[in-house]
Amino acid sequence: MRERIVTAFNEAIYDTDRVRALEVIRRALADGVTPEEVVFQVIIPGIELMMTSAEEGFEVNLAQHFMAAQIAAEVTDQMIPRFRRRPEIAGRVVIGTAWGDFHGLGKRIVIGCLKSHMIEVTDLGLNVFPERFVETALAADAEVIGISSMMVHTARGESGCLGVRRLLRERGLEGRIKIIVGGAPYRYDDKLYEAVQADAWALNGVAACGVVAGLIREVHS
Repeated sequence: MRERIVTAFNEAIYDTDRVRALEVIRRALADGVTPEEVVFQVIIPGIELMMTSAEEGFEVNLAQHFMAAQIAAEVTDQMIPRFRRRPEIAGRVVIGTAWGDFHGLGKRIVIGCLKSHMIEVTDLGLNVFPERFVETALAADAEVIGISSMMVHTARGESGCLGVRRLLRERGLEGRIKIIVGGAPYRYDDKLYEAVQADAWALNGVAACGVVAGLIREVHS
């Protein structure tokens, strides 16, 4: 039965059919599948399958990424309060778009993927000052700051990742908080993340989960 549920869920995701995907989850619960199984045996494998498909060159478009991430976040948020025991949080991330940038779609995809992997997310929204990134990360006890940029000038600007790095360095927090960046400029130049002094970058929202998990491990190693 589990294989049938996973197949039906993945087909709905690839068809970008939110209603059908949520109906698959509803029926699974009615058939006795536990909330824990929904998250760990349906949602997370669905996200990982999309990541594998993208890496292997299969056609996976932005709408499919977005749909998968939104449903992952929605279902995970619904299932966690129903767990027999509240799951252990894998880590904490503060995320937002760089100062001067108002493009939030990629960020929303990342958030959905992270939540499904039990990573707690604080979403600062759009147009975020470096100081707010750092202060919120400290308040939330976050290991990672995620900065999204859709334009080259916001990626390279002093009020983007460079500004966050400067503050972390001045406050002696570079070993305590890591920075991941993402967005169109980084896809066109895979060395740009080094130029803006980030610790890492991710090609897309799905791939960001693995990169963030690695940064969290670095902080605690």
